[in-house]
Amino acid sequence: MLNDDERRIRDDRLMVLAGQSGGLSRQIDPSLYSTYGVKRGLREANGRGVLTGLTEISDVNGHRDVDGKSVPIEGELYYQGYKITDLVEGFRNHRFNFEEVTYLLLFGELPNRKQLRDFIDLLGQYRELPSKFVRDVIMKAPSANIMNGMQRSVLTLYSYDSDPDDITIPNVLRQSMLLIGVMPMIAVYNYHAYQHYHNDRSLIIRYPDEELSAAENILRMLRDDGQYTELEARVLDACLVIHAEHGGGNNSTFTTHVVSSTGTDTYSAVAASLASLKGPKHGGANLKVENMFKDIKEHVNNWEDEGAIRAYVEQIIDGEAFDHTGLVYGMGHAIYTLSDPRAVILREKAKKLSEAKGLEEEFNLYQTVEKVSAELLTEKRHLSKPVCCNVDFYSGFVYSMLGIPRQLFTPIFAMARISGWCAHRMEEISSGGKIIRPAYKYVGHHRTYHKLEDRS
Repeated sequence: MLNDDERRIRDDRLMVLAGQSGGLSRQIDPSLYSTYGVKRGLREANGRGVLTGLTEISDVNGHRDVDGKSVPIEGELYYQGYKITDLVEGFRNHRFNFEEVTYLLLFGELPNRKQLRDFIDLLGQYRELPSKFVRDVIMKAPSANIMNGMQRSVLTLYSYDSDPDDITIPNVLRQSMLLIGVMPMIAVYNYHAYQHYHNDRSLIIRYPDEELSAAENILRMLRDDGQYTELEARVLDACLVIHAEHGGGNNSTFTTHVVSSTGTDTYSAVAASLASLKGPKHGGANLKVENMFKDIKEHVNNWEDEGAIRAYVEQIIDGEAFDHTGLVYGMGHAIYTLSDPRAVILREKAKKLSEAKGLEEEFNLYQTVEKVSAELLTEKRHLSKPVCCNVDFYSGFVYSMLGIPRQLFTPIFAMARISGWCAHRMEEISSGGKIIRPAYKYVGHHRTYHKLEDRS
């Protein structure tokens, strides 16, 4: 086995070898994308996604066609045909609703009382990891990035399944229920394991309670004392509801379709979706928002001074402050224009939670930044469509108020989106039929082969 010095020498040799052959600098000429009509990022010129499939699971709208023109509208998100705002409004008299949304996504219909009771009871029974799984899998070589630990755990569950490669819908549904049930445990236990082995934190593994909701169990398993308020659990439940699904075109859900179209097993498909969500351009956006606000707080002393806030946000947009990218993280969306319905819901929850936590001043700062950012971006970028904040703008703030560590921000997203991924997997298996196989245009040069002894 190589020691650390030998590994560094090995890696340096690799970089030298790659540099000699030009292997680290082979970039495609950007002009060729327009020459061949390639839609980079699978997006049209107006930012909308290229149509690559059909779905009945969810719909995302930010425009309406009126007399042949695209007119911005208040954002709309539908789960199985039901508007998310109507669902959330209808949930007001219920305690926890992520389970009901999961039922809707998987089965396509809203449950009656008995169906919901039976489903919640079954989901509680599926919240069970194999015997000694925590010791043998999660506790071994815990990863600093919890998403990697979750991928490994999900892939290892394949080995504990008596029929892992059966992709008939009944079996995939069974596997989906298992993964939806254990995803919170996998995430929280991976976090605890890393904190214990690398940061010398006390190790507390608390088993889920079958009688509690997903949101309650997450807080109960995460906190050392297992305590939480009803408001905290309700707010986290709302986060799970609005993150559960967002159309088939987002990167991780598209990954679910692509990988599922090959006929692979459920565990591999979900692990691939987790890999997609881990990317900071997808699941980690709220962390960027939180970093940006940390910077704003350090440079704006009076959070009630809108003029000072506006001036500093303008510096961010001009690339003179924060990370010098010119981006205001959490502002703008590929589809939504006037508003993101998820952000509207989350803003309301953030307000209630901030009042309970005595953080109204900080909440007001978020609202002010949202307001001035929208105005400045429209003005300075000469945008033809309105700019609204997206769901990531408030989610990190909410998670922080809930005491959720930053390492679990993206895993919380995964705990919710697993319901949508599983619904799309079953839809792909039922309706797809063909492996998804896009095309790439070769723009290199054909060359003449020379024998090894003739090469310089």
